Amino acid sequence: MPAELRFSRSDSGQPTPERSIAGLRLARWCASNGWPVHPLTSGRKTPASNCRDCSAPGHTHKDCACLAAGRWCHGFHAATLDYSRIDHWWGQNPTLGVGVACGPADLVVIDVDAHQSEMPSRDRLLPGIAIGEHIDVTGMTTGYHSLAVLAALRGERSPADDASTLRVRTPSGGLHVWYRATDGRRWQCSMGSGKRALAWQVDVRAHGGYIIAPGTTTAAGAYKPVGSVRRPAPLPAWLAQELQRTGHLPAPHIPAPRPVPPRARQAVLAAGGGQDQTSRLLEALLAGIAACAQVTEGAGFTEKLNRAAYTLGGLVAAGHLGQAAAEGALRETAEATRPGQAQRTAQIIRSGMAAGAQRPLHLGGRR
Repeated sequence: MPAELRFSRSDSGQPTPERSIAGLRLARWCASNGWPVHPLTSGRKTPASNCRDCSAPGHTHKDCACLAAGRWCHGFHAATLDYSRIDHWWGQNPTLGVGVACGPADLVVIDVDAHQSEMPSRDRLLPGIAIGEHIDVTGMTTGYHSLAVLAALRGERSPADDASTLRVRTPSGGLHVWYRATDGRRWQCSMGSGKRALAWQVDVRAHGGYIIAPGTTTAAGAYKPVGSVRRPAPLPAWLAQELQRTGHLPAPHIPAPRPVPPRARQAVLAAGGGQDQTSRLLEALLAGIAACAQVTEGAGFTEKLNRAAYTLGGLVAAGHLGQAAAEGALRETAEATRPGQAQRTAQIIRSGMAAGAQRPLHLGGRR
């Protein structure tokens, strides 16, 4: 674990972040894990704005000059893995907090609230699951309780108790349980939807949202990792089934990503005949890059290519994929998506794979 993210122990034995952790070092550590970052307002958990137009009616990230000029704006839409941009943003504004864009980072974070409140009607405790009147629920007062009940019904351990993955205690006593999506599915946020939730007082942060980086401090307190694990574990299969059941996938009418080029697909087939976890992950990454061909700008091509290169570098380092096959698939897809930029894309691929090689990505066994 990097020195800047080591955690000292308090008298109670619980890990507490060292006060010397700087926003810049935290942002760089997140980026080294392949998690695109964006600034949060100093002392708060909300994204930092960078222009007065942001509050104007009808103004969106799609037509904001800040993003095109390399300035942060519009929260996770500005998230980046570019170290030079990170150094510029946090180097000049060291008090800014650090937010992580969940979607581009392939993160699914279970957000458990601990607000002591009156229990809602039984049909709202676990969406889609009937809780009979004979079941005693008088002790349920927080999201910890509703999540534990859901897990117990499925014969599983509650994510709040999952010591195999990164868990972060929030200043209010809640918990962020970080998982990594590995099957290419585009899980959606609960936050702001008004229509979906995993359980009462349990929301989901994924595509379309962000999460506060562990080690960030706000006026309310610090976001403190629990235990010794500092990396997200793969999303458990049973939890993925629950997320699908509760509507955390895109609507069926959303167009599928543009197919990857034929020669790049050969690398997918070589990785496992299109059947195993490596080939599915590879195809999802290449499809994300290829989808950028549908628009000329604003698609996040550089970030997606960098993210894919980083992930493939980790797969190569772990022995799941050959170096030449990975580089060839990325070059083929990048050239088909942004023709005439071979020199630039080659540099992105090389640097991304080199960084990813420092973090071998070990997947589950082949099916």
